[in-house]
This record gives sequence, structure tokens and C-alpha cells, in this order.
Amino acid sequence: MKYPCLVMDHDDTVVNSTATIHYPCFLEYLKLYRPGRTMSLEEYFLTNFDPGFIPMCRKYFDMTDEELIHEQEFWREYVRGHIPKVYDGMRELLWRHVEAGGTVCVVSHSMNEHIRRDWKENGLPEPALIFGWDDPAELRKPNPYPLLAIMEKLGFRPEELLMVDDLKPGCDMARQCGVDFVAAGWSNDLQPIEDFMRKNCVHYAPTVEALATFLQQA
Repeated sequence: MKYPCLVMDHDDTVVNSTATIHYPCFLEYLKLYRPGRTMSLEEYFLTNFDPGFIPMCRKYFDMTDEELIHEQEFWREYVRGHIPKVYDGMRELLWRHVEAGGTVCVVSHSMNEHIRRDWKENGLPEPALIFGWDDPAELRKPNPYPLLAIMEKLGFRPEELLMVDDLKPGCDMARQCGVDFVAAGWSNDLQPIEDFMRKNCVHYAPTVEALATFLQQA
């Protein structure tokens, strides 16, 4: 296979979590700690894409460092009680890759414990390595550290990895490492995101089926 190591983002790439969990959680937080302030789901998707969640909180909701820590604890507790569902076709895709001798890793902005739980509860193969929010902030994507660590620990070359992600940090991380990147376009249909991804990645996959076809033809 051209890409023996699939490096998967978690939220909105493997599981449907922003619309069903993270966005409702954020609205609950705003209701309690920024009463009268809100944000549409489309705005939430777009600002998470660029500039990213923490810059969004600072820029649009004037959160201090202390408030950001509190918001993350609120989010962690909320997510602990909510399990997202895997996208149709993703379970089969990942198992097919593993059963053919491939490796799957995860590089995400979710907590490691939530990633492991979600993969287990959705019947997905256990990732060989996980890099999540537990890592120091300076080592999270878009920092190249996760991909460099995967290559060092598992013995892969850059051309043997494929990064699959729905957000810009994954694309930026892959570019720094010379790793091919496929954009996961099945979580939303927002034109600014699609336009950026089509311009900056090896392939744009609007559906999980399209990703599966790309892998079969690679």
C-alpha cells in the first residue's frame, strides 16, 4: 500500500462530535459565563478552522488564561458524559487498513482518554499511537512533533504517512513534515473551508466513501 500509516484526526474526521457534543457544550458554557453571547454552528466551524479554538475564545469572547483553563475543564467534564458516533463507512475503512497490515495513529485536539473511549465504544481498531490535548500546548498540532514522533517510533518515512483531518492545523502540520494530506470534507459543507482545502491538500474527500476510493487507487 502507498500509505501504510494512516494518521487520523479524531473530531469531525472519525467521529461526528462538533455538531453533537462540542458546540452544544460551548453554548452551555456561554449561557453560564457569557450570558447574552452566542455563536452559530457555522461560525463555530469557521472560527475553529481559522484562527482555532483558543484564539477564537480570546478574540471573540475576551477569555483570560484563567477562564480558558476553566472552560477546558467544563468541556472535559461535558465530553466525559457524551460519546460521539463514528461516521458511516469509517469503521470499515479503518479495519480494512489494519487487516491489510497497515497502521493507524491519531493526532487530535481531544483528550487521549476520550479518544480511546470513543474508538473502543465505536468498535474501531486500537490506534498504535495517540497524540492529543494531553500533550504540552507547544507540541500539539500544527507543531510537527506528533508526525515526527510517529515516524521515529514506528519507523516510517514521510511518504509512507497520510494525514486525514478536517481542519487547518492538520494541514499545516503535514506540510511542515512533507506528509501527504487529505481533507475530510464530510463534517460540514462550508465553502470557505472547502476552497482552502482544495487549494492546499493532495486530495479533498467530500465523503468517507471518497476517502476509501482514494486509498484504493493510491
